Amino acid sequence: MTKLRGRRPTIDDVAREAGVSRGTVSRVLNGGHWVSDGAREHVERAIRATGYRINPHARSLATSRTGSVGFLLTESYERFFSDPNFLQILRACADALAEHGMTLILIMADTLEERSRATEYLTSGHVDGALVVSTHRDSQEFLRTLLDSRLPVIFAGVPLGFEEKVGHATADDEGGARAMVEHLRAKGRTRLVHIAGPQDTSGGTSRLRAFRDVLGDAFSEERVAYGDYSRESGERAMRELISRDVPFDGVFCSNDLMAAGAMDVLASAGIAVPEDVAVAGFDDAPVALETNPPLTTVRQPFDRVSAEMVRLLIDEIDGRQAGRVTLPTEIVERGTV
Repeated sequence: MTKLRGRRPTIDDVAREAGVSRGTVSRVLNGGHWVSDGAREHVERAIRATGYRINPHARSLATSRTGSVGFLLTESYERFFSDPNFLQILRACADALAEHGMTLILIMADTLEERSRATEYLTSGHVDGALVVSTHRDSQEFLRTLLDSRLPVIFAGVPLGFEEKVGHATADDEGGARAMVEHLRAKGRTRLVHIAGPQDTSGGTSRLRAFRDVLGDAFSEERVAYGDYSRESGERAMRELISRDVPFDGVFCSNDLMAAGAMDVLASAGIAVPEDVAVAGFDDAPVALETNPPLTTVRQPFDRVSAEMVRLLIDEIDGRQAGRVTLPTEIVERGTV
């Protein structure tokens, strides 16, 4: 049979071509349950022969599913395109959802106006659920509205204020940071400073807490400067630490972009890395291989975190209770320690 011209092929066309019932075709299209291998092969050949394509609107009406998931990012467009971690998570989530025949829709929600539009879209039946990335403390009311709508939602990282209430997948921020600070001390770096991330995020607070705990009595607030995860903020924080005239021989940065910015400032000040000052980051982003020397850092398993986010969301969509997963990190030793 040649592919039909002039009209869209239907399930009935596929059934006739395959020599099976319409119900058998429908079962194959919906996962192949209770269908013999032989019948499934006949149906798959008939689909190719007729050029049949699933009508997503009809399937949505029949199953109350849209086949779409929102990828909600509460960050600016500038931050989205400058931070490779977001792109890596987006790509990995899209790939994982594609295995379930589902589409990922990027939704930006940085401003109040964007959050209002995102709320309307997400709660109006356009998606089956949402993956929420990079939550801040000021977005709690917005997130509470989503959760109150009963929309299945899974978070990347631990959402502040909702730690025990929602499903999430995260790397072990505190454990990874603790391991790196202990690694610096084991290398003989006893006067450490920290460039911390935003304190309205779980990653920023967890990594600072680990730094404080490992230093113990040696900790003081003058050994911490704060950034927003951008390279520029790492530069500002490093200049601030130098201006305080606090002696240091090691810098632990809450992410790799800030570490790269800190290294730029150290180089300009004639401070050699790692001879004078060791520098360590967090993430194992592409920039870690671009610094001179290459950056020692904590690797986050972004692909595994993304796959777990999708798995947990599918569970929620299917009516199962939300889960919480924490994945281990690892130290990647390069040239800055």
